[in-house]
Amino acid sequence: MTEQTAAPAASAPGAPARSPWPALWAIVIGFFMILVDTTIVSVANPAIKAALDPDTNNLDNVVWVTSAYLLAYAVPLLITGRLGDRFGPRTVYLWGLAIFTLASLGCGLSSSLGMLVVFRAAQGVGAALLTPQTMAIITRTFPANRRGAAMGLWGATSGVAMLVGPLAGGLLVDGLGWEWIFFVNLPVGVVGFVLAWILVPRLDRHHHRFDVFGVVLSAVALFLLVFGLQEGESYDWAAWVWTMIVVGVVLLGLFVWQQARTRSEPLVPLKLFRSRNFSVTNVAIATVGFSITSMAVPLMFFTQLGRGLTPTESALLLIPMAVFAGVLSPAAGRILDRTDPRVILVPGIVLVTLSLVVYILMMNVDTPIWAFLIPSAVMGVGSAGMWGPLASTATRDLGLRDAGAGASVYNTTRMVGSVIGSASLAAFMQARLEANLPGAGDAASGGFGTGALPEQILAPFSQAMAESLWLPTAVLAVGVVAVLFLRRPAALGGR
Repeated sequence: MTEQTAAPAASAPGAPARSPWPALWAIVIGFFMILVDTTIVSVANPAIKAALDPDTNNLDNVVWVTSAYLLAYAVPLLITGRLGDRFGPRTVYLWGLAIFTLASLGCGLSSSLGMLVVFRAAQGVGAALLTPQTMAIITRTFPANRRGAAMGLWGATSGVAMLVGPLAGGLLVDGLGWEWIFFVNLPVGVVGFVLAWILVPRLDRHHHRFDVFGVVLSAVALFLLVFGLQEGESYDWAAWVWTMIVVGVVLLGLFVWQQARTRSEPLVPLKLFRSRNFSVTNVAIATVGFSITSMAVPLMFFTQLGRGLTPTESALLLIPMAVFAGVLSPAAGRILDRTDPRVILVPGIVLVTLSLVVYILMMNVDTPIWAFLIPSAVMGVGSAGMWGPLASTATRDLGLRDAGAGASVYNTTRMVGSVIGSASLAAFMQARLEANLPGAGDAASGGFGTGALPEQILAPFSQAMAESLWLPTAVLAVGVVAVLFLRRPAALGGR
């Protein structure tokens, strides 16, 4: 899979310009598969724990299935956008899709939790190769005044994935077993590969140097932070756990300092942050990644273990969110092409934050199940004004040469927020369980891993899951404040 240097979407003299839309439809298939995989796993977590880790009541063990994926996804993103610039976004996209699809087969064949975690990490590497190429291809093939509509489709893909993922996950887990949430990626991956091979154009390539030391430094820093946060509760927050966290923070600071001093081509070109909108959207997407990734875990454990729903029934509660997000995202993108991004982003993120508060207030054993459709719908409306508009605003003022680097930094920020959110939520959730159910982590098997909770612990278990959601809610509120500082993009001719 090699790629020759060519002008983007080139056409013969006098011929009509090649439409970028077929290529966009082709690449969102791979992006869709990645998003579906994330939402499928959140629904299947209780079943995976029951099958592969039934002997403990520590919920942070199974959260590694998500965290390993997110960590392996986040770390390479700083360089994979540059790989797209160097070898061509089409080539790197195809490699990422192939790796992700093959790793999905390994996940489905896993016979232990450790084996599953390893293949989930391999999936993360494939996703890291694929994701920046989607944004870079949009930036390099769509003119600035049409990128909002393209990012609207990008955002709508998230909404449809939110519907298909949980529903397919519930049906597959109930009908065929948790393994099939990974096997389903195989036909989607093959179709996506063929379409991308045919429809995605070969774009200009740019030579880049790669900061290997920076990659290693950021990888070690993130691993120390994530492992310390996620496993701290299991090890009683021993001194060595805090040492790992502190060293991780110090190494992240060293990484930023090293990037500032790198004169050739740093992994994170700090000049990108001279754009206020790029800086602000990176802060906002970090809070969004943190909150949306982490909120699904306690919600699914509550509905399945606290209320006795099957994975399919739990997934059905998310239908309003997916429908509203999928239907409204294209309209939000078109509006964004003509107006100040704050008009869309502020109410969007506010609605998602309020939906989390409603979930917290409703997560108890007395709330009618149908009532959970209400915050789901509110979150869907808010999501339409959040995902696509943030991505479009982040890259809109960047030059074409910075497209790969900008997409890499933006997606890295999103994934770092997600992986820290997943790890922090695991620790916070376990702490709330210990507070509401003292000794829960030492309880005998047959508890949290099996879906058969004794009636006397249903109320405190539900309360612990509800209290866990305060963490992503508080972080997302920071995102609301951040987007207030956006300005009108230069393409719209205003502040």
